[in-house]
Amino acid sequence: MVDFATIELADAGEVVAPDGSVVRPLLRLPGVGSFAHFELAPGQVSHAVTHATVEEIWYVIAGEGRMWRRQGDREEVVRLREGTCLTIPLGTAFQFRAAEAGLRAVAVTAPPWPTGSEDEARIAEGPWEVEGT
Repeated sequence: MVDFATIELADAGEVVAPDGSVVRPLLRLPGVGSFAHFELAPGQVSHAVTHATVEEIWYVIAGEGRMWRRQGDREEVVRLREGTCLTIPLGTAFQFRAAEAGLRAVAVTAPPWPTGSEDEARIAEGPWEVEGT
């Protein structure tokens, strides 16, 4: 039996994900998945990455931006805005960028993230240049 868990966003610690976004890992169910809050500053562009073991479902809660995803020969760019929900299946290369208002999203990750493996998120080639690289 798993204990009940409760957390406030303000109490969650911040980490910087390999893609450069600020992440607040919230709660997790061991062996099942986790829930996290992601944020990009106004105008920020993430690094393009591919997850080795994690799949994600995102829901945008504030701001606007764009998300690029590539899986094999398929590639697309979608608009992100409040209410957008999308998946990032295993092995998908992705990169996102925030518009002038920034971008905030929550996501379910399976299995739980972070995994503890330093090579779980591998840098990929994306369509947008990341400032300072």
